[in-house]
Amino acid sequence: MALKVADRAMVPPFIVMDVMSAAAAREAAGERVFHLEVGQPGTGLPRAAAARLAHLIETEPLGYTVALGIPALRERIARLYRDEHGATIPPERILVTTGSSAGFQLAFLAAFEPGDRVGLAAPGYPAYRHILKALGIEPVILPVGPDSRYQPTVAVLEESGEALDGLILASPSNPTGTVIPADELRALTAWCDARGVRLISDEIYHGIVYRDPALSAAGLSENAIVINSFSKYYAMTGWRLGWMVAPPDMIRPLECLAQNMFISAPTLSQHAGLFAMDCTEELQANVARYAANRALLLDALPKAGFDRLAPADGAFYLYADVSRLTNDSPAFCARVLRETGVAITPGLDFDADQGHRFVRVSFAGSTEDMAEAAARLTAWMAEQG
Repeated sequence: MALKVADRAMVPPFIVMDVMSAAAAREAAGERVFHLEVGQPGTGLPRAAAARLAHLIETEPLGYTVALGIPALRERIARLYRDEHGATIPPERILVTTGSSAGFQLAFLAAFEPGDRVGLAAPGYPAYRHILKALGIEPVILPVGPDSRYQPTVAVLEESGEALDGLILASPSNPTGTVIPADELRALTAWCDARGVRLISDEIYHGIVYRDPALSAAGLSENAIVINSFSKYYAMTGWRLGWMVAPPDMIRPLECLAQNMFISAPTLSQHAGLFAMDCTEELQANVARYAANRALLLDALPKAGFDRLAPADGAFYLYADVSRLTNDSPAFCARVLRETGVAITPGLDFDADQGHRFVRVSFAGSTEDMAEAAARLTAWMAEQG
């Protein structure tokens, strides 16, 4: 007798993980793969942080921490907002999480009831809508495109006419890399406050920008929930460490949820994150490499036929309109991997309606890999006639 599987578990797959599996199978067969599919830095924990952590492992038991996170890390994050954004955020408003993924789960649970409606851009990070659906919250897709730089704006919200309980913003964005201009972010924050809409600001790519710094919503409204992570700028994907800046009246509910669902973020990871925050020189060298990779691909990809790109202000992605090449991005990406060894991600991961004609390219790896991948794509496209 088959037992039921809950409807809330029936969410779509995270397609990039399937692409990673196909790439891993190719590697297992002895074939070379150039990983332009995954949003993961090619480097790891900064060396100085690793050295300090090794000593800590020898001298400390590293048991549970309190659910909100170790005080030293919360205080250091508060200093980041003061130094980088000129925002005074008390450490008491900061909650350390098991990656940004746990941060989104906690935020959605604390801010919304089943049946609430939360607006989010398409294209956008797929896990937003999948987590919302699993929790019985309705994702309201806001189609955006080149005219708004692939970001929601007040005009987009007004024109949509949607009644919303929440709004998710991501700046810099995955998959497009676009940054919301400071004046527009201020206007969006004010729009949410005036209408009682809970703003959730995904800022996990802060620090990886190529023009003006990205503004944080943390300094604009106490009503906003800000999610950040050590995965991207701090190159700590596998450490599963993130944080939230939350409204004062939400801290205790969030703490209770975190106690029951996670106990605490991994203790070793919390200390690693604290140490990594002082490794500015190495971290900025990573950003310089991303900038070089970005410049290389912005020059090479149009020559290969990928010439309709979203403006990549930050993060480490290029989002390409490939509708002149294919109307089936999953099949196109599978063929590119099979025939060139270059792994890229179909846009359907990010936009269920229009993603069949887009692909995402990650330039988080080495510059040498970017150059070889671009050469292979250029040669392959020339063969297509």
